[in-house]
Amino acid sequence: MRSIWNGAISFGLVSIPIKLVNATESHSISFRQIHLEDGGRIRYRKVCELEEREVSAPEIGKAYEDADGSMIPITDEDLASLPIPTARTIEIVAFVPADRIDPLQMDTAYYLAANGVPAAKPYTLLREALKRSQKVAIAKFALRGRERLGMLRVVDDVIAMHGLLWPDEIRTPESVAPDSSVTVRDKELDLADALMDTLGEVDLNDLHDDYREAVEELIAAKASGEKMPAAPSGEKGGGKVIDLMAALESSVRQAKVARGEDADDSAADVKPLRKGPARKASPKPASGKKSTAKKTAAKKTAATKKTTADPTKKTATAKKTPAKKSPPRKRASA
Repeated sequence: MRSIWNGAISFGLVSIPIKLVNATESHSISFRQIHLEDGGRIRYRKVCELEEREVSAPEIGKAYEDADGSMIPITDEDLASLPIPTARTIEIVAFVPADRIDPLQMDTAYYLAANGVPAAKPYTLLREALKRSQKVAIAKFALRGRERLGMLRVVDDVIAMHGLLWPDEIRTPESVAPDSSVTVRDKELDLADALMDTLGEVDLNDLHDDYREAVEELIAAKASGEKMPAAPSGEKGGGKVIDLMAALESSVRQAKVARGEDADDSAADVKPLRKGPARKASPKPASGKKSTAKKTAAKKTAATKKTTADPTKKTATAKKTPAKKSPPRKRASA
């Protein structure tokens, strides 16, 4: 990896010569602008407004535009002569716990490499001190014409530096949060928790850029004259939630299917709260017939109990029964 800056880390009275190397790289696909009519390349040329001619890179410098529109030329020598100690030095000013750094301040990441054999010992000393303290170093450094804030931490066996935005460069989130009158029910929170548990954790190394891969396939297909790849079917929601509870429940089921788990309705592990056992209301009699039927059934039940309790009365009842049924038989024969 090619170094982009050479300097030193100032650690008290210890100076550690280092080289600054980009820790990240972009894999995004870049496009060129063309003339649609003939496919010709569109280029931007640097033209001097006063002479109305194109100028080359050695002829171009930098200047500050004043409020009245006048230009104040600033040279690299002017910037190099500024009386700041961070011109070629990463000056460590403090050591703080890592959780003191707001992720909003995180900017570009760099690796710091020891520059030469004499730098190996103090470099290793600072690296091991950071490991043992479990803290990060806050530093100031100058790069590309401005002083910056940085955070030094250990990644494997290398000291890495994250550029940090200055605190006054972080905007306050005014008027960004939704209306404070919005309330969330416990049931909705339970479903959100279930969804979070189902999604679980992920190894970031398993994630990849699907869009970039699709663009690469598109370019390869057009270059070879093959058929264009078909667009994926099915559309995801456009951000409009009709039923939040239904959306959460469906999300839990889909997440379980993606993880190869059972996706039945009970798989969300969230059950609705019950206020108490449900009580069934006794049906009211619709007419007098039902009431009479109930009374008859009650009499029969009482008669059965009496019969069971007294065998003598059971015999008497048995003898009287034929006498009551005989009149209908005579009417039937007549």
